[in-house]
Amino acid sequence: MAVGSLLPDRYSLENVEKVARNPRLLKKEAFTLGLRVNARASRLQSARAGRTDGIDMIAADWDNLLILDGCRYDMFAAQSDLEGELSRKRSLGSDSWEFMETNFEGRSLHDTVYVTANPHVYELEDDVFHAVVDLLERGWDEETRTVRPETVVEEAIAAHERYPDKRLIVHFMQPHFPFIGPTGQRFSHMGLEHHLEDEERSSAPNPWFGLVHEQDIDIETVVAAYRENLDLTLPHVETLIEELDGKSVVTADHGNLIGERGFPIPIRLYGHPRGLHMDQLLAVPWLEAEHTERRKTVAEPPVESVDETDADDDVVEDRLSALGYV
Repeated sequence: MAVGSLLPDRYSLENVEKVARNPRLLKKEAFTLGLRVNARASRLQSARAGRTDGIDMIAADWDNLLILDGCRYDMFAAQSDLEGELSRKRSLGSDSWEFMETNFEGRSLHDTVYVTANPHVYELEDDVFHAVVDLLERGWDEETRTVRPETVVEEAIAAHERYPDKRLIVHFMQPHFPFIGPTGQRFSHMGLEHHLEDEERSSAPNPWFGLVHEQDIDIETVVAAYRENLDLTLPHVETLIEELDGKSVVTADHGNLIGERGFPIPIRLYGHPRGLHMDQLLAVPWLEAEHTERRKTVAEPPVESVDETDADDDVVEDRLSALGYV
């Protein structure tokens, strides 16, 4: 693998000298480059192994698929008291878009309604689902800079009442950053980006890196805030399971790194970088909740999104930024 091919165009002599004079920028650039090398190595390793054991979530057996964003399997197993049969599955993506692309993109899922708080929904083609209930505008909470779990539950129940003969995918934003619990409220939700200069913002690493390395918050505190997000969300997931008929499955789109070392560059990694196929990122929970009757579903042509006004680019950028994606 040629390291030179992994260097971004901004690595001019002038910029390298600038970074070398600024320890903060040097640490960020070292992290970014190490992450790029590790992601390339993990993709090559997966390709050589011919790995095909990820779960096709659409082909699985469920009436309601409840997705927790960025939820590690081990965390879910330790903290959840939801009733049902829990197993460990391997996701097809290490971030939300890679997950959506491999599970949703290019398919005609016209027997399915997607209720989502994830901003990557804007990257999907319009005709994938029968309907999309996009919560990024009308469900957005300016105080916490995310869509709260209770809002997702309310909208999911309304969607089921509107489309009673459709499968339902409900995508919560938690336990993904930003942190809405008491621990998370003690530090900035915007991680690194909120205080960067414009020229630095385009290459900012994920908000976990910003909290640990820029705001000097110890990793134990950040993990505690992350765990709180899940604790705050699970009761709402339980409510939704009780309100929906049919078979409900609780899972995650991907996991999250909390300081595990990468390979071959042994830097500590945080968040969920795209294309970094480490076990901690791809291992997700798969809890099949107890159920009785199944739902009868039918496929019908797509209808307009419940939120009929398309979000403009500035709104999408704002939501992605607040959630730590850009």
